[in-house]
Amino acid sequence: MSTAHPAGTARPAGSTRPAGSTHPTGAPGRRRWLRRGNAAAGAVGGVVATVLVWEGYKAVGNPDGSSIDGVRVLPRADDDAMPHIWTVLRRFGQPEILGGQPVWLVVLHGCLFTLGVVAVGFAAGTVVGFLLATLMQRLRFVERGLLPYVILSQTVPLVALAPVVAGWGGQLSFGPFAWQPWMSVAMISSYLAFFPVSVGLLRGLQSPSPIAVDLMRSYAAGWWRTLVKLRLPASLPYLFPALRLAGAAAVVGAVVGEISTGTRGGIGRLVIEYSRDATTDPAKVYTAMAGAALLGLFVAAVFAALERILTRHRGEAVAS
Repeated sequence: MSTAHPAGTARPAGSTRPAGSTHPTGAPGRRRWLRRGNAAAGAVGGVVATVLVWEGYKAVGNPDGSSIDGVRVLPRADDDAMPHIWTVLRRFGQPEILGGQPVWLVVLHGCLFTLGVVAVGFAAGTVVGFLLATLMQRLRFVERGLLPYVILSQTVPLVALAPVVAGWGGQLSFGPFAWQPWMSVAMISSYLAFFPVSVGLLRGLQSPSPIAVDLMRSYAAGWWRTLVKLRLPASLPYLFPALRLAGAAAVVGAVVGEISTGTRGGIGRLVIEYSRDATTDPAKVYTAMAGAALLGLFVAAVFAALERILTRHRGEAVAS
């Protein structure tokens, strides 16, 4: 005969849940899918809003633009300056030149070339930023002396820096291997990428509380073990946003570097080449611009996915 448990008493450890009860692990899963749905809806909403603003301005804007005291404040709304969105999309499927490859394939090849340069520049900038942040965290006088110059370095215009890097790199060689033009672009890309990593990681390395640092010292943990076991894990919430910014900055540096140095093969060079046809084929110009924008979004999405994977595994490890 089964024994009835009075109301208010705890259910025994092997008892079965009544039918219709909700498993406690279901709520986090639903919240996770809800967040993903909201993110996807936000991305789609942003695209729709951009299309509506573009087409809305074309519908009500002045074809010759709007000026105040001779200074143009709004762009022209004619088809030569602002082609319709569907005209740009249709241009992707048409040949670049008569009998040539379709524009989407040419733009894709340019994006892939620039993506390879971005990967090299981002990796170099991340290494430099990591070393600088670690050094500034380790030695306070280095932080006081070096950090202002790290911030000041980002005020140098890339248009002025790119020819200097290209001219300096053109005189280098590594044994039988000569300096390639894409290396100059990668260096410019790394120049923009190292700054967010160094500043963000430095803030993350300095985020642990003094009590946690003193606890590591009480365990006779040296600087290196404290860095690996305490400071680096604590810096992850600061590091991943910095990496996203560094990835976007690396794309900007690569595109601007290709434009400034005239490096062929990348999406930046396509922007210049397609701009020559702006008067006769304006939609073609926007295909290269759209390719550069999509490349930046792709890099940001890669780091967002990487952050989600690593933080989820870290959370599961902490929970276990």
